[in-house]
Amino acid sequence: MTDTLQTPELTFDLDTDGVEALRAMTAIREFESRLPQYSKDGLIRGSTHPSVGMEAIAVGVSRNLRAADSIASNHRGHAHCLAKGADPGRTLAEILGRRDGYCGGKGGSMHIGVKELGILGTNGIVGAGIGLATGAALAAQMQRTGDVAVAYFGDGATNQGVLAESFNLAAIWNLPVIFICENNHFAQSATLEQMVAQSDLRRRGEAYGVPSIDVDGMDIEAVNKAAASAVARARAGDGPTFIVADTYRYLGHMAGDTEIYRTKEQVEAWKGRDPIASLAARLLAQNVLTQNEIDDISREAAAAVDAAEAFAKASPYPDVADAFTDVMEED
Repeated sequence: MTDTLQTPELTFDLDTDGVEALRAMTAIREFESRLPQYSKDGLIRGSTHPSVGMEAIAVGVSRNLRAADSIASNHRGHAHCLAKGADPGRTLAEILGRRDGYCGGKGGSMHIGVKELGILGTNGIVGAGIGLATGAALAAQMQRTGDVAVAYFGDGATNQGVLAESFNLAAIWNLPVIFICENNHFAQSATLEQMVAQSDLRRRGEAYGVPSIDVDGMDIEAVNKAAASAVARARAGDGPTFIVADTYRYLGHMAGDTEIYRTKEQVEAWKGRDPIASLAARLLAQNVLTQNEIDDISREAAAAVDAAEAFAKASPYPDVADAFTDVMEED
């Protein structure tokens, strides 16, 4: 396999795709950047894992998905949900454990599911979403819906056996599933090089006969094009694709992370490749947007998250009497 998938030429128009992507990434960045403070304020119970810096992947992939397509996420999954169309207010309400959240406040940050949007759930078990997405792809194939499924996971999850099993099943059954590895170079605090003997993760997909590609996960256009190719292949019945997106999280693994496993210099170097700043600079240089218009997008994002925060904080906590409702699918 090579880095180039055999699909038609796909374009990314700055005037339309670029502006829409900037709006989406800016909104997600604003949302995610506030989560650590909510944890410090005691509004979030348990761990919450922001994906600040990684927005280009969620947005670049979801721009190619339909509402009926499925995604299965991981513990760092708020961006995936928001990019797929989840309402920020209901998403934040769920993170804060409030009744108006998507799961009634019972799922929290790591178990957000939205059936009507094809969001199979964020997941606190490393790699667990991989099998869910593969199963959803099998269902789509058997029902001939033309839908596809996406599995999001980090570099740490590549050592889970479920990935090897899913690669194999997807390849032999030609399933319409896209495997997205967000390689942010740390499995909590361990580097990729410490955890694997072969750090070229793309080879794992190739070994199972899955067309595999490396992509710059800090470049929205590169991610968008790779995802468009993979989705087109899946819808055409040509089977799975494995995309390894090179990226980086600017914040700690979770709120309160000491981050002693990395240097400030490394973080700053990656910030120099910021996907939002890079796209904004391109839009400015190509006279697609003015600086005032870019600033307006930031202000609109802040206002939207202000509204989401007000909604979530006003939502009541679930009633104890409802503890055992909605825990299984009723006949």
